[in-house]
Amino acid sequence: MLASQQDVRAAVVEVTGVAGRMLSIFTHDLEPQIYGHEDFLEAVKRFVLSRSFTRVRVLIGDPQRAIKMSHRFVAMGRRLNSYIEFRHLDPELGTCREAYLIADDSGLVFRAEASRWEGLSDTFEPAVARKYLSRFDELWAACEPSREIRELRV
Repeated sequence: MLASQQDVRAAVVEVTGVAGRMLSIFTHDLEPQIYGHEDFLEAVKRFVLSRSFTRVRVLIGDPQRAIKMSHRFVAMGRRLNSYIEFRHLDPELGTCREAYLIADDSGLVFRAEASRWEGLSDTFEPAVARKYLSRFDELWAACEPSREIRELRV
C-alpha cells in the first residue's frame, strides 16, 4: 500500500529495477518529484544501458509542466532517444485520472487518482499489470510522439 510521495518514489524505483525489457509509464505531467528524482533516473539509466533491446514508453497527459521545468528525465530521454520515447496523450481520447508505471507485463505501481499519492505496488502482479498495459498500448498506438518534448531545448 502506498500512502506518500516517498512511498510512490520508492515503489517506482523498485518496480523499475525488476524490468527486463520494457517500462510503460502513464503520467499526467511527468511528476518531477518522482520521475525527475535521482533514484529513478539512476534506475532507468541502469535499465536502458544494461541491454540493447530495452524500451521506455512515456505517455503524458499534459507535457507543459515538463517543458517549463527543463525536466531531467526529458533530458535523459533526448540523450537516449533510441530507448526512451515520449508521447502526448491526445485530449480527444478522453481523460484518465490514474497514473501508473508497468515493468514488462508483471510489475506495477498504480494510483487511481494521479493527484493523490495513495496507491498499490507489486513487483509481480501479472493479471493487474496486463489489464493496464492493454489500455496503455491502446492509448500509445493512438498517440503521436510528443513534438513539444522532442523539440524542447534542455
